[in-house]
Amino acid sequence: QVQLVESGGGLVQAGGSLRLSCAASGRTFSSYRMGWFRQAPGKEREFVAVITWSAGSTYYADSVKGRFTISRDSAKNTVYLQMNGLKPEDTAVYYCSAGRNRYGRTYTYSEDYDYWGQGTQVTVSS
Repeated sequence: QVQLVESGGGLVQAGGSLRLSCAASGRTFSSYRMGWFRQAPGKEREFVAVITWSAGSTYYADSVKGRFTISRDSAKNTVYLQMNGLKPEDTAVYYCSAGRNRYGRTYTYSEDYDYWGQGTQVTVSS
């Protein structure tokens, strides 16, 4: 049974940093892409970043490019999201996700992913 467990959320002042972790278990993820999404109150879930587990290739939403970094530690089966220069508009519940590699997918949509974590709250105060 696949499990994705996020941690590391919290309250931080604008300009601060947080590192989110996603511990993945239940299968081998070498043929998966791992993504981070976020959902603010009253808004739809939106793509943040994605990484290919095998090659470590990354892609970011324009809103976080240059501030956030996604990475993975294969030995620990864990994906990270380092968030620097946080802004109040980054406040949201952040979700980790895993999607099997499929031809033609961009992995910037929720529908591209097969498994989801429970989410962790990030609140940025101004």
